[in-house]
Amino acid sequence: MSELLSGVLTFIVRAIILALDVTASISDAKRFARWATGSSTLVAIPVELKVLTPAAQRALAEAERRHRFLSLPRK
Repeated sequence: MSELLSGVLTFIVRAIILALDVTASISDAKRFARWATGSSTLVAIPVELKVLTPAAQRALAEAERRHRFLSLPRK
């Protein structure tokens, strides 16, 4: 019984260490991206939104209708 408890505890500790390593790697990658690009943000967001043309609005509406149709449950 003590071996099982020891094994479970070891697994939990290793899982926590893995999660912390992944978090540190993501943080390091973000820091490197900021250093490499010289930007404080990872993605440049435009200040003003672009207005869609009527043709683009129709295409977007059609794509949304197709997506809804394809995501309906089938019998």
